Amino acid sequence: MNQTQAEANALFDVGYAHLENRAYGPAQASFRAALEVRPDFLEALVNLAWALEKDGLLGEAETCYRRALELDPASLGAHRNLGVLLVRQKRFQEAEAVYHRALRLHPGSASLWTNLGVLLADQKNDAKAEACFWKALELDPDFPGAHYNLGYLFLCRGLFAEGWRRRQARSWSACAAQFAFPRWQGEDLAGKSLLIAAEAGHGDMIQFCRYAALLKAQGAARIGVVCHAALARLFRTLHGVDQVIGLDQPLPATGWDFWTLPLSLPFHCGTLLETIPAAIPYLHPQPDLLASWGSLLPSEGFRIGLVWKGSSGFESDADRSLANLAQLAPLGVVRGARFVSLQKGAGEAEAEPPPVGLPVLNLGCLIEDFADTAAIIANLDLIISVDTAAAHLAGALGKPCWVLLPDYRTDWRWLTGRADSPWYPGTMRLFRQQAGDWSAVIREVASSLEALVAGGA
Repeated sequence: MNQTQAEANALFDVGYAHLENRAYGPAQASFRAALEVRPDFLEALVNLAWALEKDGLLGEAETCYRRALELDPASLGAHRNLGVLLVRQKRFQEAEAVYHRALRLHPGSASLWTNLGVLLADQKNDAKAEACFWKALELDPDFPGAHYNLGYLFLCRGLFAEGWRRRQARSWSACAAQFAFPRWQGEDLAGKSLLIAAEAGHGDMIQFCRYAALLKAQGAARIGVVCHAALARLFRTLHGVDQVIGLDQPLPATGWDFWTLPLSLPFHCGTLLETIPAAIPYLHPQPDLLASWGSLLPSEGFRIGLVWKGSSGFESDADRSLANLAQLAPLGVVRGARFVSLQKGAGEAEAEPPPVGLPVLNLGCLIEDFADTAAIIANLDLIISVDTAAAHLAGALGKPCWVLLPDYRTDWRWLTGRADSPWYPGTMRLFRQQAGDWSAVIREVASSLEALVAGGA
């Protein structure tokens, strides 16, 4: 290795270390420095593109991927990453062309077949998507991405047994490194202790924390839940839980017999579509909070909580969230309706002042955690929410909730084509978007709300 290569490699190593630490700006600087020393350094160019993409600089990232393919037209990594980038921008035809070109060069790549399957599933071509996932598993029977995405298709159809099994292909490494006790794999829990670790978002934790009571009833001696700090106070109302540990607290390395992840609980409990544990409510507002928040709410009228945005960090948030509160303005014409903002974080300021024609009491700015949100929801008559944690919380509390679902990448848990949810029976109504248009959904919600308020009055 000559001195130039050694210098470029050293700069690359620094950039890669930054990339692993999610320091995308410094990573870009190091990769650019490596490329100045060695302009044909393919790995530096591909990793620079990745760092740019993670930093939201999609145009620059695409330029780097295409430059990498000029340097090496057979580069598997550049093809694969460019395809993912194009899918992210919904440039489906271009992405499909990239994947097919790459598959002509690398027909034995399980990752390419899996990525093509994801692209086809995004376009609702489930049959072809499933064929791609099976092809990937034919090439590599243990390829986790193919199992995981195939599981998604099964769960959407309500084929839970196979869906849960396939979804077990996700990574366990982060939790395995934290705990010195073994992962639970379905062993008898009689007399044993189980720690349910935190996984995914707030809504996932709310939906699957219900299994704590089920496991306790099956004989577990002690159940603990690790959760986001904002859920800790609320989860102390959860039946069957002996200890709640917030992620802002030290995690126990010992002292438990097993650990598990919440989205593995349906698999180990053998949950089928017909056997979803749905004893609603399974979360409860604290009495003191119920009274204090209730005193702030309108004393008359039909009281409706609004949530129009999810977390901006979610990869499909732009599709599941409304652009702004003003999109819900058509609801303002419903006589007798009193609207309350439960929006926290992104979009919170849009309720102060609210859009013209939609008077909203802004409580989002006063909310500290989900225990507060639960107390407010318990005082309301209805929640109208996009697909985010507030909807799951309303369902878990047994409060009527109308959920606005996107057409693109509709989450598996809402199944296919249903207007209700077996996870929250009798409390939830689903309003499904068609072809990416929220206006038609909101008109339907406004019409239904008018009928509901008039009937209640």
